[in-house]
Amino acid sequence: MLLQENIDITRRHTFGIPTQARAWGEYESVDELCQLLHEARRRDMEFMPIGQGSNLLFVRDYDGMLLHSAIKTLQFVALDNNTVLVQAGSGWVWDEFVAYCIAQGWGGIENLSYIPGTVGASAVQNVGAYGVEACDVIESVSVIDVDTLEEQTIAASECAYGYRTSRFKKEWKNKYIVTAVTYRLTKTPAFKLDYGNLRAKVGDAPTLQSVRDAVIEIRRSKLPEPAEQGSAGSFFVNPVVAREHYNQLLQQYPDMPCYEVDAEHVKVPAGWLIDRRGWKGKSVGGAMVYQQQSLVIVNTGNARAGDVVQLASDIAFSVFEAYGILIKPEVNYVCAGFKV
Repeated sequence: MLLQENIDITRRHTFGIPTQARAWGEYESVDELCQLLHEARRRDMEFMPIGQGSNLLFVRDYDGMLLHSAIKTLQFVALDNNTVLVQAGSGWVWDEFVAYCIAQGWGGIENLSYIPGTVGASAVQNVGAYGVEACDVIESVSVIDVDTLEEQTIAASECAYGYRTSRFKKEWKNKYIVTAVTYRLTKTPAFKLDYGNLRAKVGDAPTLQSVRDAVIEIRRSKLPEPAEQGSAGSFFVNPVVAREHYNQLLQQYPDMPCYEVDAEHVKVPAGWLIDRRGWKGKSVGGAMVYQQQSLVIVNTGNARAGDVVQLASDIAFSVFEAYGILIKPEVNYVCAGFKV
């Protein structure tokens, strides 16, 4: 177990905006997590779980304890000749876990390659890309109840998974910390290649590795490398709008794309809405809309959190003014944590 005081966490979140934390706790087991929670209680300190910090914007220094999982356990059991359950500790780097599963010939998450973050975050955020979401393969989630320090296993069906959301982001936000996630993977994957230009990249004979390689190539062409330019990846969630509203907009914007949600709703790409408003390359202070992908806000080197917040607000207002569509941040603004 590692516990550090008054630590610079600038390089521990992908925006790279200078930030201090009162304490940083790192744990390799459930027992060590419980020890850190006891310590937070003893000090009456706020706390917050943190993975790679890839979906966070610290709007000020964090006056509490950040809890970082280094649980990298891995267990698997073959249910039959085709299906395997894989339980991964929450501290696994997500893309390293994806690469490992593909090397074993286990399919289901190849479209989720190169997404930043950790296994624990995948179950909270319900990460998704190229027509696949984590909830498509999550079997169950192992957690610690922060009040009782009891371990629990929660079935995926109880997590109310939706587009980039779950109960862990809502009513369970201050209740549980994820310690492991169990996925149901397959040895004969049904490839999903109809999103974007993925099929053209892969060709007519897809394999797990070729799909992974194509996804990585596409993502690298659109998104900045965090080590080179700070960002949180896609900043906004694609909005779901009423089909009636979308049809009205089509009369003025006949090229507006959408994806089917249900009989009454469609999903409109936020990047298209932002791009059509001319935001690429525009900036506030040290925060700028990425030239290659308008969904991304980058730190040009000297951004402050306020720059990012203001730019995001200006973008959202511009989109709403033009289309009557409210786009919301996918990035979490961190002002404080919660008390043990």
